[in-house]
Order: sequence, then C-alpha cells, then structure tokens
Amino acid sequence: MNSRINRRQFIVGGLVCFSCGLLYPVLNSRTFFNFKNKESKTPSFADFKGEKVSENNFEPAYLKLQQNGELKRRGQELWEMMKECQLCPRECKKNRLDGVRGDCQSDYRLKIASYHPHFGEERPLVGRGGSGTIFLSNCSLKCVYCINWEISQGGSGKYRSLEEMASMMLDLQRMGCHNINFVTPTHYLPHILLALDIAAGKGLRLPVVYNTHGWEKVEILKYLDGVVDIYLPDFKYWNPSVASRFSSGARTYPEYARKAMLEMHRQVGVARPAADGIMYRGLMIRHLVLPNRLAGSREILSWIAENLPKDTYINIMSQYQPTYRAWEYPQIARRITRAEYREVVEHARRLGLTNLDIQGYWWL
Repeated sequence: MNSRINRRQFIVGGLVCFSCGLLYPVLNSRTFFNFKNKESKTPSFADFKGEKVSENNFEPAYLKLQQNGELKRRGQELWEMMKECQLCPRECKKNRLDGVRGDCQSDYRLKIASYHPHFGEERPLVGRGGSGTIFLSNCSLKCVYCINWEISQGGSGKYRSLEEMASMMLDLQRMGCHNINFVTPTHYLPHILLALDIAAGKGLRLPVVYNTHGWEKVEILKYLDGVVDIYLPDFKYWNPSVASRFSSGARTYPEYARKAMLEMHRQVGVARPAADGIMYRGLMIRHLVLPNRLAGSREILSWIAENLPKDTYINIMSQYQPTYRAWEYPQIARRITRAEYREVVEHARRLGLTNLDIQGYWWL
C-alpha cells in the first residue's frame, strides 16, 4: 500500500494540519450512507450497535496478549522470519536481519516518516482528536501512481528504535487521538508488535488500526488475531494483469486480497461506530476508483456483496490523480470522470450494500 499522508486530496474550504514539520490536508467532505439491513446476521464487536462502547469503557484487543506475554512472543517469532523474509506475498526470502534489504527496500531497522494526529481519514476514525497515525517508510506493493512515493518508494524517513516507536504511541494517546493508525505496516510487523508490547505495558489503551494496501498473507494476518482492533485495507484490483502492471508485478494481488478480507472480517467483524461516533472495532474497506474501469470496481463490490455482510463498511474513494509515474501509462494518466464514479456508486446501491462512505457525493 502507498503510505497515506495525503490520503485525502485537498478540498477547497478544508483545514490544514501542521505537525512534525509537515503539512497534511484535512478533509471532511464526504457523505456517509448507512441504510439499515435487517437481514444481516453477522455479529460485530459484541454486537454493540453503538450503545455499549465509548472511550471510557473500551479495552483494546491487544491488552490481554500483552499481559500474558503472547504479544511479545508473536513479535519475536515474526522477527525471526526476517532471516528469510516472507512477511508479504513477494516472499523475497532476503535475510533482513543480516542487513540485506528485502523487495520492500527494508532491512531489520525500523524507519518512520512521521507521526501525528491525522484528520484526513474516515470520519469515525478521526472524531475530534484525530487518528494517531504513524507513517512507516517503504512499501511492498510499489504502485506506479502512489501519491506518497517519496515515502513508499523513495524511502524518506528516519531510523527509530522500538522504544521510540512505543513513545510515539503514548504521545499520540496524550494528544487525544482516538486510535493508533499504522500506515503501510506489513514489512514492519515484528517491530510493531514488539513496540506495542512496550507501549501497552506503559499504559497505551487506544484501539490499533492496521492500515494496509490489502496485499496480505492470511498466515501472517493470523498473528494479528487479538492484536488489531480495526482493519483498514484497500481492495485495489480485481484483474491480476492490471495489478501486475500498476503495482510492480503484484499479479497475485486479487487472490490474496480476497482471502485477506475474509480473514480480517473473521477476526474483527463488521465496523459500526459506537455511541460517541468513534470506531473501535471492525473491518473498513477502501476502494479507489481508477480511470477506464481498470480497478474492476463493479467486480470487487459484487464479490463483497456475495461474500461479506451487506453492511460491511466500504469507502468508495474518488480522489485518484495521476502522480509519480502514472504519466507513463496513458490509461491512468487522467483523473476519473463524474460518470465513472457515479457508475460505481450506483452499482453498490443496486447490490444492496448499505454502509457506504461516499466522498464524491457532489457528483451524484
């Protein structure tokens, strides 16, 4: 996944958040459709329905694992996997612990671009205090249109220790953030679990958001069962050849993404905001509409409707713009049209999907 400092394109009238020496856009213009689905039988976070959870009584999933030593054990086991790294579907098998860079361009050292309260994420993640984002350097997917390519592929950032990462989490909690949001986390999973173990031992109690490009291995995701509270994956492509062309040979993306969505849902269920409007648990899927139907948006939404509950949270994103190397590919060298976005939204409605976060509502 491209790391998401600029996940939301600047909208006239938006605010700008200045933190850690960088400017980040703050977008609040989106429409949220939540049509009641009486037939949905899939349980979510204790079937809260928004009445029982708030920041005052929420307990993060990872706390029990930290207290019994399991969180640290899992982190150490993932750390050993870096000797012949297979954390992501590229399975480069490089010895990152020996200082060799994997296909993600990371070795054993933790590299972080920035951290701060972020106000450009989905509204239930942002609330009043912002989403406590930690933007991690490098990426395994390497999309040619990545809006943050300087970080995801240019490697911008600084090397940090596990203790420093834990301190960042605690700082974000003190700032009033509603969650800890790890952006582009896959290649740093060992570091995240070990740093989370430290932070939880020092009083961290915020929900963890796993903000990923969606190209994940189920066997690795299982290490996060009972650790992650909110999964925030992209579902980028339906067609393997399209995925391969625009994400550096990631032909297996559709296959892995479908399996990953099912595993994420198994772990955390349907995402529904609590009584205070904040999300504490669940699966929140993002889908970026690409020009010329290249993402396979209709097929992706149809698959979701057939394989996940109809009230699965889906953010249909309209902000694609040709950046980085997109100009080298005529099919994606323009923004999407009003008709292209409307087509996807109308298809989602016809499928009976009832929990749509629609940014491009002014187009409809």
